[in-house]
Amino acid sequence: MKAQQRTSSRERTWKRLAYALGGTQFPLASRLSEWVSAHAPRRSAVVWYWNRLRRMSAPELVYRAGQTLQAHLQRFGLATARRIAEPNLSVRPRAFIAGDAQLPIERYLSAADELLGGSLSVFATRYVYKDLPTWNKDPKTGVTAPLVFGKTLDYRNPAVVGNIKYLWEPNRHLHWVTLAQAYRLSGQQRYLEGLRTQLDSWLDQCPYLLGPNWTSSLELAIRLVNWSIVWQLIDGIDSPLFTDRRGQMLRERWLVSIYQHVHFIRAHLSRYSSANNHLLGELAGIYIATHTWPFWRQAGAWRRYAKRHLVEQALAQNTSDGVNREQAISYQQFVLDFMLLAALAGRINADDFPVEYWQRIERMLEFIAAVMDVRGNVPMIGDADDGYVVRLSQEPDFCPYRSLLASGAILFNRPDFKLKARVLDDKSRWLLGELGRKKFKDLKPAGHLSFPRRFPEGGYYILGGELDTEREIRVVVDAGPLGYQSIAAHGHADALAFTLSIGGQEFLVDPGTYSYHTDKEWRDYFRGTGAHNTVRIDGEDQSVNGGNFLWLQHAQARCTRWEEGAEIDCFVGHHDGYLRLADPVIHERELIFDKMQKRLQVIDRVECKERHVIEQCWHFAEDVTVTVGPDGAITAAKNGYVLTLQPLANVRAELHRAESTPPAGWVSRRFDVKSAACTVVWKTEATGYVCLSTNLECSLPSVLPSAIEPQIDNARLFLT
Repeated sequence: MKAQQRTSSRERTWKRLAYALGGTQFPLASRLSEWVSAHAPRRSAVVWYWNRLRRMSAPELVYRAGQTLQAHLQRFGLATARRIAEPNLSVRPRAFIAGDAQLPIERYLSAADELLGGSLSVFATRYVYKDLPTWNKDPKTGVTAPLVFGKTLDYRNPAVVGNIKYLWEPNRHLHWVTLAQAYRLSGQQRYLEGLRTQLDSWLDQCPYLLGPNWTSSLELAIRLVNWSIVWQLIDGIDSPLFTDRRGQMLRERWLVSIYQHVHFIRAHLSRYSSANNHLLGELAGIYIATHTWPFWRQAGAWRRYAKRHLVEQALAQNTSDGVNREQAISYQQFVLDFMLLAALAGRINADDFPVEYWQRIERMLEFIAAVMDVRGNVPMIGDADDGYVVRLSQEPDFCPYRSLLASGAILFNRPDFKLKARVLDDKSRWLLGELGRKKFKDLKPAGHLSFPRRFPEGGYYILGGELDTEREIRVVVDAGPLGYQSIAAHGHADALAFTLSIGGQEFLVDPGTYSYHTDKEWRDYFRGTGAHNTVRIDGEDQSVNGGNFLWLQHAQARCTRWEEGAEIDCFVGHHDGYLRLADPVIHERELIFDKMQKRLQVIDRVECKERHVIEQCWHFAEDVTVTVGPDGAITAAKNGYVLTLQPLANVRAELHRAESTPPAGWVSRRFDVKSAACTVVWKTEATGYVCLSTNLECSLPSVLPSAIEPQIDNARLFLT
């Protein structure tokens, strides 16, 4: 015990010293960081704090000091929202959730019945609760977080909170929307009663400012968005839920918590290096909440503030050519939901957003359509955590990307979005209603699809032939920044990596993410250079990893040549990630796609002075059969499609599959779930300039599968 106390004391001393020094602006910073790495107790935790501080500017340090002071004031009852004015319930905002009379009731009732039975799916775990959920308990590990002041709770420590992703997910209350949908569609009181019971229990177990559900402003914002949808679906103030005395007391408690949520978020916005999807989501949560519950004097000022800064962040965090700057495609759909839901709430309440905001949404949808292959596959570039703002659909084959394109087809009158979406999904029908369904049906057939193939500001380029047909070959190249802001939290070290699909069959893939806060070895693997289809030098990542959601040095990639033509597409790019090595190394990659020959030539040029180990990594989808020849040649086959990779230099080939020490040969399609897959690594050693050329030959079966006919048959599609 005394040893633990001494460790804790020394750790606090190092943290205070780090705060006092204020990051790398001081000459002593880097040497002190090395000393801490070598000597400090609980090295990894201390180093993470130190590395995080090194990525902060002086203004950010001042801001965070103010935030810390404010948190301590709240801890002692100051600057809180414990006492609030009586709400003026005479104000009646308009609902932005429309619904559709033709929605299939059965699947919503079935999903709601499962919830009433005490079963909830949370990522890779089935959370079974006897009576009520234990809201402060991680359903995966069983660890219950303490009800201490939330802003001082170390939610990164699994010994204290378990896996915080698992704990937070049920508290976003996406599943409450399912209960409200079932009530709206059926009128059955049992769903309303189930909702009442869960709401009551949450308010009891999660008191204001205490516990893990009062730590992250983003989590509160997502909760508010889902509460807003629930409120609308159960008829708001006039809901039968509130008719009796018990219901009126519940409504009063709920409104108090809603006010406290907005007050908390407004006081703890994610700024500076944390101003990524968190800040955008927090502003959207405030905006939607103040339109849903405009019952207090402060609501108008909060709403105007949120709208002004939401527009600012939407334009800042997403490039003019439609790419989310976090360089993580899953977060593109996450951010789009915030932007779209806020815009719909504003439009229905005569508070529409400016045209440039809507244009940015349309450009972001164009990017999704451009990287999506003919079967709807989207590369898993950057971080992904299965995070959704809302879950309005219970369709078993629901695809968030296609859903957004379906909504975009209606909102922007885009038949080409409709063709990529294939059909109108349930989520779009809940958002845009019967009028949206009719407009979707009336959209005229699109001609030949022609989405942009270069996104120079976002850093993505698309090579290929016969795109958006059953014979397409699609190559998506990443030459963008590592990520957003100084920490690049959700970026992966994947400069000049690419994915390849043939006829909508994925062959070369980005393996995904798998882990966030826990399983450090796996977290580091999936975001590292070796887990991407690019070149790795001396076993080092292109960028320097400083811990979860933190990169200390960022590889800068850029395209130096781009051509697209009737017969040939060509991309040339390079990055500077390995210039930091004692013997600096330059990596340049050229991709030439011959549309007639269906051949992709990959030329990797590596320039250095001393000897280095060069690895070319090839990651295949988990359902691809891979064989490696004695000369390193690779044959990959899937459903009659074949991809061959022929090295035009002497290489040593290593085939990996489902290996754990070290990790290799995996694909993660879902958070906390990984599947065995084949990875081939070509290794060579070189001194000075070396040019490694690879031919990738694509072969299609003589008779193509019919599974993608709805995507190809325009006439039939536009009759649905």
